[in-house]
Formats: sequence, structure tokens, C-alpha cells
Amino acid sequence: MQRLSSRWTFFYKRLFPLFWFGMIAMSMTGLWAAPAAGGRHPDFWLMLLPPLFMAVVVFVLFKTLIFDLVDEVWLQGDHLLVTSRGDQVSVALDNVMNVSSTTMTNPPRISLTLRTESSRLGKTVSFMPVRSREFFAMFKPNPIASLLIERVDAARRRPA
Repeated sequence: MQRLSSRWTFFYKRLFPLFWFGMIAMSMTGLWAAPAAGGRHPDFWLMLLPPLFMAVVVFVLFKTLIFDLVDEVWLQGDHLLVTSRGDQVSVALDNVMNVSSTTMTNPPRISLTLRTESSRLGKTVSFMPVRSREFFAMFKPNPIASLLIERVDAARRRPA
């Protein structure tokens, strides 16, 4: 069994958003407390608009790029074992319609489009692949995506 997803997925999905929104909350608390300590009361809501706007924009980015990632993906022969929110689902490689990977994004993503929609995973399974240790790896095709493309093609060619 080969692990395809990164061990950093937990950090990106759980800890980094907590840290990010915690920093925004601390800045909003500081903006709220500073004028009250000085005895002045400037327009409070105008000071809170930039952090609130930033929180909304970052939430949309996180929802689009990070929150939809599955927790773990393992390659086991002609199946993928996908773990998402504690549920483990087996996905046959011949059920994968398309493999796509992003370049120049952080975190990198591989998305698998399934032929038949899974009741627990949906139509698309996205995960964060294990990072390559090479210096210029971001300029090369993702080796895990290439491996999956080859394995999916081989699974489709096998007689049923």
C-alpha cells in the first residue's frame, strides 16, 4: 500500500485556518480595545471593515482550495482507499474518469473526477499529494498525478 496524500493535510485543513482566523480575531480585538483605552471613540465599524473583509475573502479561498481536501489517499493495487472525515471509501481505478493536478499553487492539489458519483465523496475527490524533494519540482509534472494517470489507463485497458 502506497500513501499518495501528504501528511501535512491535517495542518492545512485544521490548524492553519484556526491560526489564520485567530490572528484576524486578535487584530479585531486590538482595534476594538485600543480606542476604548485612550478614551476616544472613533467610528468603530470603519475600523472593523478591513479585517472582516479579509476574513470573508480568506474563508472563500479556504473553502475553495483547502476545506474540500480528503484526509488520506492510499493506493492499494487497483483501488484507492480514501479517508474523509473518518469514513473510508474504496474507489476502483477504472471508476476514475480524469486525473488533474494543479501547478504553482500552495498547497498542491490532485483532483480525481469519478465516473459514478460516490455517496460519501461526491463526483470529485481532491487531495494534497506528497511533495517531491527536488528543488525545481514545481516546474515538472507531479509524479503522483503521472502515476495515477498510468494506473487508471492500465485499469481501463484490462478486460472486465
